[in-house]
Amino acid sequence: MKYIYPLLLLCSIVLWSSCRNDFETQPSTGNLEFSKDTVYLDTVFSGIGSSTYNLTVYNRSDEDITIPSIKLSKGESSNYRLNVDGLPGKSFENIDILAKDSIFVFIESTTNIDNYSQENQFLLTDAIEFDTEAYLQKVELVTLIQDAIFLYPEKFNDGSTESLSFGFDEEGNEILIDGFFLDDTELTMTNEKPYVIYGYAAVPGNRTLSIDAGARIHFHADSGIIVANNGSLHVNGNLSSDQENLENEVIFEGDRLEPDFSEVAGQWGAIWLTEGSTNNIINYATIKNATVGLLMDSNDGSSNPTLTIKNSKIYNSSNVGLLARTGFIEGENLVINKAGQSSLNLSLGGQYNFTNCTFANYWTGSFRSYPSVLVENYLETTDEIFVSDLIQANFYNCIIYGNENKELFFNEREEAAFNYKFENCLIKYNNFGSSTDDIDFEDETLFPGCIVNEEPNFLAPEDNELMINEESAANSLANPSTSTSTDILGVSRGSNPDTGAYESIIFPEE
Repeated sequence: MKYIYPLLLLCSIVLWSSCRNDFETQPSTGNLEFSKDTVYLDTVFSGIGSSTYNLTVYNRSDEDITIPSIKLSKGESSNYRLNVDGLPGKSFENIDILAKDSIFVFIESTTNIDNYSQENQFLLTDAIEFDTEAYLQKVELVTLIQDAIFLYPEKFNDGSTESLSFGFDEEGNEILIDGFFLDDTELTMTNEKPYVIYGYAAVPGNRTLSIDAGARIHFHADSGIIVANNGSLHVNGNLSSDQENLENEVIFEGDRLEPDFSEVAGQWGAIWLTEGSTNNIINYATIKNATVGLLMDSNDGSSNPTLTIKNSKIYNSSNVGLLARTGFIEGENLVINKAGQSSLNLSLGGQYNFTNCTFANYWTGSFRSYPSVLVENYLETTDEIFVSDLIQANFYNCIIYGNENKELFFNEREEAAFNYKFENCLIKYNNFGSSTDDIDFEDETLFPGCIVNEEPNFLAPEDNELMINEESAANSLANPSTSTSTDILGVSRGSNPDTGAYESIIFPEE
């Protein structure tokens, strides 16, 4: 009998609890609060879905409430999609919010610009309506939709995708990547609309891809440009008057337009100048957020550079900014910064002349064990070591710096030539008294006029702002006889030019 009373008590509690109405709610009365009164979804390309954005809806009252309806103003015809507290749709009924609690509303949009009359871009708008009539509350939705030219591999009926062949591996399997050859109508890219490339767009042999000033080239993940044997790439950017918008510069970047992706490395593959490509010219370009910004293999054996690159910037490469294997490059007013490995890797020999360039590496995305500039005359694979002469690697009036102790390193094998010269350069090389891998910067034959371990005083290197001020050690360090006549911003260098891509300026006050 001693168990009867506890059992009766337990039953009473259960019955009492089942009769309670803890979930009675009151209708909302127009007193909802929102984390935003307008949700701005960042610019997206026509036909491409946006990222997911969120809105928090608060019930600040002491009562549990029910919102009779939540819906998009344009109803089922809206180009927006909602998810309200885990439920997808465009309209919802009787959504509860507990007292002093909140719910989440997730928002996405997709539309096609062909449905509208504007030429290249327009604002897509709608609103989320909470309740109706006297208690109606709204949160506005705004998205900028931008038209684009989409280039992508063909998809076949059997489900396969057009691909490019790169020979065979050691087991005889064909090496294929998703890609396609540009046809004659696609070999001139203008500034009228941005381009969005899926897969690798290949320039055929004996053809030139010409990109006009002001063009914007966007790449989807694992995409890029390949220039085939005897093909050429001409990037014809010009100096911009507006350094914020860079209206005349050609910009290569990923296809995610949200601000959170503007400086994210590794969003796309590379611009690949394959062996045998020739007469590649890049002027006033920004190449950002790639895996390898520029990759080039070998040269065409001629007396002319395989690549001439001037007044250009390569930023935020997850591996290497510019990787050249037996390349032949002439570079002027070139800036490379923030790479997961090296900003500049001259591998397997080659022939190089760099004048008034800034090679920095202020990578913060992970641990970095490579220097800003790595110069080698061999390439080691798991099965073999390839060796090739470093005919010359000349650096005139360059800055080589970064956030590691040694930002210049040589990998040399004696069976091949290894010729280099650094003249009037500012170099970071803290060896801390160790003779291992030591470089003799006092050798006036190899390092005439160079300064080591003095500060360049960059404006904001972590933000890719590598301008210098008058207190910089690079100020007036350049040799006037080898210096470029103007800097990367078109500023005259005068009779006392500075080392690096930028002439010194007075920094703005914070």
